[in-house]
Order: sequence, then structure tokens, then C-alpha cells
Amino acid sequence: MTGAAGTPGTPRVLRAMNDRAALDLLLEHGPLSRTRTGKLTGLSKPTAGQLLARLEAAGLVVATGTTEGRPGPGAQLYAVNPAAAYVAALDVNPHRIRAAVADITGRTVGHHELPTPGRRRAVPVVQQVTDALDGAVKAAGLTRADIHRTVIGTPGAFDPNTGRLRYASHLPGWHSPTLLDELAAALPMPCAYENDVNLVALAERRLGAARDHDDFVLLWNQEGLGAALVLGGRLHRGFTGGAGEVGFLPVPGAPLVRQVTRANSGGFQELAGAQAVPRLARELGVEDVPQGPYAEVAAALLERAAARPDEEPHRALLRAYATRLATGLASLVAVLDPALVVLSGTALTAGGEPLRDLIQAELAELAASRPRLAAAGVREHPVLRGALESALATTRDEVFDTSR
Repeated sequence: MTGAAGTPGTPRVLRAMNDRAALDLLLEHGPLSRTRTGKLTGLSKPTAGQLLARLEAAGLVVATGTTEGRPGPGAQLYAVNPAAAYVAALDVNPHRIRAAVADITGRTVGHHELPTPGRRRAVPVVQQVTDALDGAVKAAGLTRADIHRTVIGTPGAFDPNTGRLRYASHLPGWHSPTLLDELAAALPMPCAYENDVNLVALAERRLGAARDHDDFVLLWNQEGLGAALVLGGRLHRGFTGGAGEVGFLPVPGAPLVRQVTRANSGGFQELAGAQAVPRLARELGVEDVPQGPYAEVAAALLERAAARPDEEPHRALLRAYATRLATGLASLVAVLDPALVVLSGTALTAGGEPLRDLIQAELAELAASRPRLAAAGVREHPVLRGALESALATTRDEVFDTSR
């Protein structure tokens, strides 16, 4: 009968629910026997055995060996089939595109980094994307056709009303009104686009400091200053996709910045962005301020200061910078009242616990509520990890659905 597959309570739907529960448990716990699968799902051993046989026939699980260390024959172990599907992710910034491929279990199996030329020697964006993706796919020993879904993380956000990238004027070539159509034509798999800081928040919620939190703010400070807002368990993107662009926030202590999108900066960015740290360090008498990209210099200075938090002028640098960060955070806390604020990006994590403690103390003075501040748990390629997690979540919903 048409539509029976989706009718709640039918045997097919109940079997599909049990199948998905078992697959999620295999992802969480690793290889399981029939007995252990039955205990974790609440199914009898024969039913659990039928379930695993069904999933094995569908290519979703594989036999991986037997239990050891017990008297008698070992029990057969089953695991999610890594080759059931593959996903890809790209992390884009003005200097490079980082790409990765993961199997359905979440294990990264291919990685590639593509430097991107500046405006003078611009390569079309579609070619940049396909070259980066192909590099990761090749490293994984796969082809483009093997990829079930791709998620691309960029600064700014693609406006859902126009399809154009906003809030990222520093990303050459990505602002064409036809770009998304061109990428869709070039890529054989579904492709989604997300703000890079939102993807960091997704990585933290699944794997890091924000696990089990449905309401939190993630403050990101690296090449740019931004935030991600998770409310009721969902990312809040805003009408144009620009929710969380806190670098544009006017704040006390910084001159008003007008035409902020043209300047690609605002009050909070000028006050507390990575580029402010070297200047602040010099003003406070810190010696041997290194040269180089702002984010790298800021991280080096803050890491050095965190290692000597009781010495001047390092203590002064940490205190002054904490006050600047808390100034902007206080506005977010006043409006959103989150239970948790996650500090991410090298210009925040390099300061370690000394900087976090100082921000927490300053925020207690500036905000009516007192959210807990936590350092990011995902430090290695967090944008890329978040993009992979996003692609995996959607792909698992599709591939693990045995009701069809």
C-alpha cells in the first residue's frame, strides 16, 4: 500500500528504528557481539542476530573478528561498514583551501591542502574547489563519484535570499551571483555551504566542550572575530545568514566604524581582534614582539604571557586583552543569556586557563548573568572537523534509513 513505509508503528518502521539504534550504538561503542547489541538495544539475542544479519546483507555492517580472552569459542563481532558511504569537507580562507574525506564512521581517510593565489593571479573558484576536493579524494584512494555529500565552510555566509556570499569581502572570487549554480554543475554530489564559525560550533557540540548543551555561544578569534549562536539545539543563522558576525559590533573603547562591510571590520574587531594584540603588547612594554601574520603573532604573544601570568608586562597584557574580550561578550550575554560560552580560535586558546579565568572574572563584572566559560575541545582543524560532522549527520540519516 502506498505510504505504508512511513506509517508509524508498522513492522517496517519499527525494524528501521531498531536498525538505526543499533548502527548508532556501533558507531559509539565500536565492534559489538550479538549479545552485547541485544543488551544495549533491549532486543532479544535472536532478534539482535536477525538485525545484524539484515544490516550485513544491506552492506551497512561487516563482521570484524571475534571476542578474545574468554573460555570457549569467541563471539562474532560486528562493526559499521566504513565503505557504506564517504563524505567530503572543505575549509576555505583567503590563503588556502583545506579538504578532507571521511568514511561513514567519521574516520578521515584523505586530506589535501591547496594554496590559493591572490587577486592578481586568481584561479576560478570552481577550479579551486574541484582541485582541492580531487586532491583529498585521490589521497583517500577514491573518485568524486564515491563521495555522498560535501560541505564547504567559508568566512561570511551565503545569503539564503540571494545565494550570494556576504560579510566576506576578503575572499576573492566567491561573490558571483552564479557561483552556487556553477559549483552544483561541477560537483556530482549534493553540496552544502556553511559559515566557518558555525561549523566550529557544530564540532564543539558533537565532539568538544559543548557536548550535551542546547544553548551556548562560541566566540572565535583567529584571522577574524566571530561568534556562533546555538539556541534550543539549533544554529541561529539570521535572516541573511549573518547572525554571529560580532566583529561588526560597536563597543566602548573603539571608535565607530562606518561602512563596516566595506571595511570588513567593526568596533569589536578593532578592539579585540588578533590584530590588536601586537599593538597592545607594544603599548604595555612587552619586548621581542614577533613579526608575521596577526593571528600567529597574537597566539605566540598570548601563549608566552600565559606561561608567565605573574610577571609584568605579561600579566598586564592578559588583563587588558581579557577586558577587551569581555566588553563584547557582555553584549552577547545580555541578549542571549547562554549557559555556556566556548572560547575557540588561536587568539583565545593560546592564552589558556589564565586568559579564560580573567575573561570570566571581567564578564562577571560586566554582565548580569554569569555563563560558564570553557576552552574549545576541538583544536585541530576545527572548521574542517565541523564540516565533516555536518556532512556525516545528513549522510547517516540517508544511508542508515532501512525503511525504504
